[in-house]
Amino acid sequence: MIRSAFLLLLVLAAGACAPAARRHATVDIGIHYSHYSITRIDVPAGVPVTFTIHNDDPIDHELLLGDPAMHERHRTGAEPVHAARPDELTIPAMSTRTTTLTFPVAMTLTYMCHLPGHEAYGMTGVLVARF
Repeated sequence: MIRSAFLLLLVLAAGACAPAARRHATVDIGIHYSHYSITRIDVPAGVPVTFTIHNDDPIDHELLLGDPAMHERHRTGAEPVHAARPDELTIPAMSTRTTTLTFPVAMTLTYMCHLPGHEAYGMTGVLVARF
């Protein structure tokens, strides 16, 4: 019994001493002249990642994060504003939006703005989540 309690305390202490980066990560993305400030993001899988997106342009933009099928739906979709899903954001002109996502497994996704002409102009990036 004492050994079980000791092992439980050891496991709890190890979790408390884990690096903060393993328990939560943050990513800041700027938007200026219809481009993302970073076009590749590496994040840890299995931990919450808070994204803060600053739109410094005088026009609205999006940050839609997903697989190729999701992006194909949005290229022809009719959603003018994204507000209800944490992986699909509309960032109004001269504003900041924040969202938090957890990537449960290692994966590679693409983020982009699907407003007319923005993807073709280069408003895309890649997110890689890994353990």
